[in-house]
Amino acid sequence: MKQSIFSHRYDNGLVLVAEAINSLESAAFTFLTPAGCAFDPPGRAGLASLTCDLALRGSGELDNRQFIEMLDNLGVERSEGVSDSHTSYSGAMLAGDLPQALGLYANLLRRARLPAEEFEACRQVILAELQSIEDDPHAKTMIELRRRHLPPPWGRSSHGRREDVLAATRDDVRGQYARLYRPNGCILGVAGRIEWEPLRDQVGKLLADWQPVPEVALVEGQTGPRVDHVPYEGHQTHIGIAYNSVPYRDPKYFQAWGAVGALSGGMSSRYFTEVREKRGLCYTVYASYNTLRDRGTVVSYAGTSADRAQETLDVMLGELRRLAEGIESHEIDRLKARIKSSLIMQQESSAARSSAIARDWYHLGRVRPLDEVSRLVDELSCESINAYLSENPPGNFTVLTLGPEPLKVAR
Repeated sequence: MKQSIFSHRYDNGLVLVAEAINSLESAAFTFLTPAGCAFDPPGRAGLASLTCDLALRGSGELDNRQFIEMLDNLGVERSEGVSDSHTSYSGAMLAGDLPQALGLYANLLRRARLPAEEFEACRQVILAELQSIEDDPHAKTMIELRRRHLPPPWGRSSHGRREDVLAATRDDVRGQYARLYRPNGCILGVAGRIEWEPLRDQVGKLLADWQPVPEVALVEGQTGPRVDHVPYEGHQTHIGIAYNSVPYRDPKYFQAWGAVGALSGGMSSRYFTEVREKRGLCYTVYASYNTLRDRGTVVSYAGTSADRAQETLDVMLGELRRLAEGIESHEIDRLKARIKSSLIMQQESSAARSSAIARDWYHLGRVRPLDEVSRLVDELSCESINAYLSENPPGNFTVLTLGPEPLKVAR
């Protein structure tokens, strides 16, 4: 069988991982730079997002307008974002335009202009995003939940804090860029119609002489209160629940993920059936799995009317505790069907696959082929998931409510 997944580590620490999918006409890339919001210095929460935005506004000989026009002329569908660990820059295009697009982003990573005249515009973008969160109780609930459940700096919001964004300067951005935009710790994932050796050589010409910078050490703090309330005017209450689980790299990850899939995923899931369908307590209720490199977290959310909030919380906690009793065969069958559908769609998207292989490398130090993931899904069973749940029952919940009145949490 012809090899389709490749990897190469350059002397400066940069890792290139690639998957050739010759059935596609497109190619996509994802740069994961070790410049996440966890590295924002004290009093400068939001600096990673400011740096991400300003870095996009011109690099090398290209100013802001020229840079965007070149991407548009290539037809690059781009995205960027800041997570706890990384700032990511991604693009998808026709395969023949990949070399030129990679050259543009190599310049961004190494020679961003960070123009002074664009700094205030970037600040206003971040401030507008912060204001939109204040007007979005769902988003605010989940941000405040993470802030309490995870130890700093992992519970930070990438948007930062208004007072810190207002205090930030262009010199702060330049310092952040200099210490965090580095090859050691940077991962480039490429997927689609590619040829491995020319790609490896081109990336080497662009980035192999990029000089490494010492890594920034992080010190974890203490988690917040396990039960808390944020006053918020209105007639609704928003509920967030979090508990610890295993990270993606853990051998039991798929069992843990499968349990959450039975809880929330589709109109036959336990949350949908018990909270929404049977009792009509809310319109939106879900659980999702979030993973950092060394820890996993399951988070749940529901938005409901204030007068039914206590019942909603009680039912959600009841379903989480009942999960420890195990899942049934019909639940695992639906779960597998959903996952297989997702895997097929990922294989048909170079953008999704470039992101997935880059993140695989970060979490595992290798890329999981889709057929391996499919096998792991096929091996899921009620017995394996229930054995995991018996040893790792959901518990020690962090509960955050946002609304007119606090709720009671039965322990």
